[in-house]
Order: sequence, then structure tokens, then C-alpha cells
Amino acid sequence: MAKALFTLKAPFRPAGDQPKAISGLIDGVKKNLPRQTLLGVTGSGKTMTAASVIAQTGFPALVISHNKTLAAQLTEEFRTFFPDAAVEYFVSYYDYYQPEAYIPRTGTYIAKDSAINEEIDRLRHSAMEAILTRKDVIVVASVSCIYGLGSPKEYMDARVGIAVGEEIHRQDFLKKLINLQYERNDIDLERGRYRAKGDVVDVFPSGEEHVLRIEFFGSHVEAITMLDPITGYKVKSLDRGAIFPATFFVTNNEQRKQSLELIRAEAEMQAKKFHDQKKFAEEERIVERTKYDLEMIEHIGYVSGIENYSRYMDGRAPGQPPSTLIDYFNYAYGKENFLTFIDESHMTIPQIGAMEAGDSARKQNLIEYGFRLPSAKDNRPLKFFEFEDRIGKTVFISATPGPYEKNTSNATVEQIVRPTGLVDPEIEIKPTTNQIDDIMNEIKAAVANSATDRRAGGRTIVTTLTKRMAEELATYLTESGMKAAYLHSDIDTMERIDILRSLRSGAYDILVGINLLREGLDLPEVSLVAIMDADKEGYLRSETALIQTMGRAARHVEGRVIMYADRITGSMQRAIDETTRRRNIQLAYNNKHGITPQSIIKKITDSTLSKPVIDMDLPENISKNDAEHAIRRLTDKMQLAAQQMEFEKAAQYRDTIAQLRKKMK
Repeated sequence: MAKALFTLKAPFRPAGDQPKAISGLIDGVKKNLPRQTLLGVTGSGKTMTAASVIAQTGFPALVISHNKTLAAQLTEEFRTFFPDAAVEYFVSYYDYYQPEAYIPRTGTYIAKDSAINEEIDRLRHSAMEAILTRKDVIVVASVSCIYGLGSPKEYMDARVGIAVGEEIHRQDFLKKLINLQYERNDIDLERGRYRAKGDVVDVFPSGEEHVLRIEFFGSHVEAITMLDPITGYKVKSLDRGAIFPATFFVTNNEQRKQSLELIRAEAEMQAKKFHDQKKFAEEERIVERTKYDLEMIEHIGYVSGIENYSRYMDGRAPGQPPSTLIDYFNYAYGKENFLTFIDESHMTIPQIGAMEAGDSARKQNLIEYGFRLPSAKDNRPLKFFEFEDRIGKTVFISATPGPYEKNTSNATVEQIVRPTGLVDPEIEIKPTTNQIDDIMNEIKAAVANSATDRRAGGRTIVTTLTKRMAEELATYLTESGMKAAYLHSDIDTMERIDILRSLRSGAYDILVGINLLREGLDLPEVSLVAIMDADKEGYLRSETALIQTMGRAARHVEGRVIMYADRITGSMQRAIDETTRRRNIQLAYNNKHGITPQSIIKKITDSTLSKPVIDMDLPENISKNDAEHAIRRLTDKMQLAAQQMEFEKAAQYRDTIAQLRKKMK
């Protein structure tokens, strides 16, 4: 058993079924069981159970979630439990992503287009660095963790260490930064960039929140200082520092030369193949594409789409999978020395299993029509059997485990009784006729019941079948004088977190969504869940979907579910039967132990993932140049926040700008 590295800090002790579940899972870890399932109902404290297992075994952990919003919530919870550990957030860093594709039927080529979220990019780098440099690590990730990254060994070996008193010439240090893909910009210093003025070099590492200032004296490092990136204010002095690569794909010069030769050889072979087949347009395409890409890689070390050559950059054999975040865990700790928790596994497992096939089909068209080399297919997510082979000791977590979990688990632990004594919600079925009017009346009643204490709840979740329906219903409710918002997959990652916090705080009374509101979201203020068109049998109204949706009301003592349906489908009946079974177990436990159920009152904290600007402690002696630079950056952020209608955040930026201007005077 590994030495315990985690100190669990929680204001409560395990209760209900938690002690039994924790003991059972730890026993399975000690016995080296490769797969276990935690069947835990909504609100039973599954995250606390997982945290207790991590704390008592001392193993680093990878927690995989099927969507970004839930991953963000889990990150916040684990950071509360382990404030001294490295709890990291690793999700896709794209706010918008259009993959490269070719549609033969219409002859349409679609170039890759994306908008990278800078803060999520930083968090990804931070996660990778934490895994390679610390033992007390918990990474909460979306399924993007099965997509290719650069080799963990190359990433680790490429880092540049720097220490006060070290003998190194400034010019040699700058060459190292360039090899790490850092760009020089002496005016606008952003992550992945550096500026050099005289004997002072400022570097903004990709995974850090602060700038490193390295001061040289002759051929020695005289001082290393951590600076606030906006104000330039000194945070603290350092004896040493480490700078990791600015991008995920890094290679040394020798490997890069070998890679270029191999890419040229494959390009020539593919061009000859097209020529022999008299596909002259395809031949010309592949020749022009690879010629351009090779020149870019040779001269600046990078090109958009470099990941399509990752097989050569990593030195992999044809068909060999790329390195992923999971490989970082294996590289740093070894397969038997970390835990994998797959949250809401009934959703996450199928999602992981479907990724590679879709990616392969898209790449095949690009290859056949000369837009990419065949080796591009090796830039892919893991196949499911490859994923299985890498994850080691695994715990599936779900209120509704799927067939895979049931068939592969060596042990299943149930967690049905909640620590709070709360029972599963009562279920009512109403006709679909006039369901909107009825929903509005029910919402008004829920709000009125909680008018004396807004912390106690009174919020409502309404689930629809389509995004358009969710948006139109939220708009209609708002126009009717209600505080409503909608939430679905088109909403920006960070904005989703803010919307959920606004629902909890009472800024909204109603949240309208689709399946995004089902699994795992911890919203204890929700006392009513309304399921529209519950009798439309299908994916969104399956037995699993209905049980998960109804679970959103299980954290409130007055939790209720209303299904709007004109008939009872098989899925509805099975969901009602299972909910009733669990409710009976919970009631029996409460009666036996004299427990009076109580609603969860959970503190609403500011997210550490989407940080608004706060009233900064600005230095009195801030220079005019630093102040002007900070004002320019803050103004851009203020305008962006206003465009996105985040007016509170924009006002905070405005106030900070006013402080800076006052100090300049």
C-alpha cells in the first residue's frame, strides 16, 4: 500500500452507507481488484466516498467525467476536500472546434478552425506539470484525456530548470525558450511568450498564473522573481524555477530531423501511389501540403496541424496509439500506483468507446483525397481496449451502472442510504395538455414555499427534448416575469459554471435544459424537477435517463418529480419501480435509526476555475509603463465580458482600471 499523501479536510464524517462503501472499495484496492463499481444514488456523497478512498490509500487519482460542467464541479469538491494537494482540471481547451474534414459528395474541404480558451489551456499544462513533479495529485478530466498529447518523457526532458547563481548566458537561455516553442513579444506578454530587455528576461509559462522574471549578471543568473502578469507587481522571490514547453508536442533537434525525413519519404510514396492511380489532383494536393508543412516545421518548429505528424514526432510505429494524459500517470507513477474513477460511468464508458471510430472515418476521407498522409490516422483517441489496458485499478461510479460495468466489475458496492437521511423524491404523473401552464404554477408554488429562506431551495429544473425548446421555454418564462435561464452544450464551459452558481444563489429560479442537467450536478436547492414529454420513449427518456433526471430532486427534503405524459412507457415504469425500491430502503433505515431527513445546505463558493477580477492590492509605486500595460489588458477583458453580458465581471474590471488610473496620478 502506498504511503498516504493526502489530508482529507471535511466538516463532516462519513454517514449512511458511506462507511460501508468506503471500507468495501478500500478492501478491493488492497486485494488489487482491477474493476469495482460504486452504485451510489444521487446525493449519497459519492465524491466524499471517492475522496476517502484516495486519502486512505494514498494513491494519486484520475477522475474521468463525461462533460466539462460536471468535471468543473468535481474539481471544486475535491479542492475543498484536499486544499493542500494538487487538484487539477483537464478538459478540451476549445471554446469552438471545427475539425478538418472533406465531404466527397459535394467536393467541400473544411479547414480546421478553433478558438482556444487560454485559461483552460493553462489548466491542462498545469495538470501535466503536476503529474510529472508531484505525488499528491488528483486530475479531474473529461474524455479528452484519451486524445493524443506529446510524449510525457519528451515533455519532462524538455523542461528548462533555472536557479539563482547558475552559470548560463542570456542568449543560451533564450535559445532554450525558443526550443520550447515560446514566442518572443516585447510588447504583449501572454502565456507561451517571453520578452527580453537588456539583462532581464520575462517568461510567462504555459501552465502558470504568474510571470517569471530572470535577471542576468554577466554569465550568471542573479535573481528569479515571480510577478503578477497584470500589474507587474512582485509576488515573491525564488531560488529556482522550471519552465515546461509552451505546446504539448515537443521534440529535440535530432528527432525533428529524423521525423522530417520520414515524413518526406511517406509523402513521396503517397504521391507516387496517386500518380500511378492517375489521381493527379490528389497527387498535387499532398505534395503541396507536405512541402508547406515541412518548411514550417523545419524553420520554426511548428505548424498548424502538427499533431497529424505526431507518430513521427513521438517515434511511434505505425498503428501504435499516441501518448495521452493516462500515459502521464503511467509514466510518473506506474500502472499499479494510481486510481481511476469513472464518474457517471453509464454515460462516460459509451462515450469513450465511440471516439476512435468517428475520428477514423473523418481522417479516411482526408487521406483518400490527398489532404493528409496515411500516418495522420495515428493521431487519434485511444481505442477502447487500449484505454482498458492503461487505466489500472478502476472504480466505476453511477446510480445506474451500464452493461459494461456489470459484466466487468469484480465487486459492486451499493450506497443507497444518504448521510442526510434524504429519501428519493415522490413522483407524480400529469397529462401533457397545458403542461407549460401547469409548470408555471408549480414553479410559483415552489418559489413561494422558500420565500422565507432562499438557502433552503425552491429552485426548479425543467427538462425538454431539444435545445430550441429549452431556449424558447426559458425565454417565455422570463417574459412572464420569472427568473429563468437555459443550459445546453452550446453554452461556453466557464459560463455554464456561472449559470449553475446563479441558480444556487437565487439569481435564477428555473433552469431549462436537456440531458446536460441529468448526471452528477450538485444542486441542493432544487426542490422540483419537471420532465416534459416523459412518454417520448428514446435516449432522453430511457429508464437510465429518467432515474438520473429524477435524482436532481433528491437533495431536497421536499423534493418532487412531475412527469408530463399521456401514457406510462416501459422506461417510465422501470424508473418508477427502481426509485420506489430505493425510497423504501431509505425510509426503513430512517425509521430504524430515528433519523429525520434534512435538506442539504451547501455553501456557495466562488469557482477557482473562472476567477472574476477582485479588488487588487495594487502597489503604490507601480510604474507608469506597467500601469498602462495593465490598463490595456484589463480594458480588453472588460469589453469582452460586457459583450458576453457578464456585467458584474465587467464592472470589476472597470473598478480595477479606475484604481490603476488613480495611482498613475
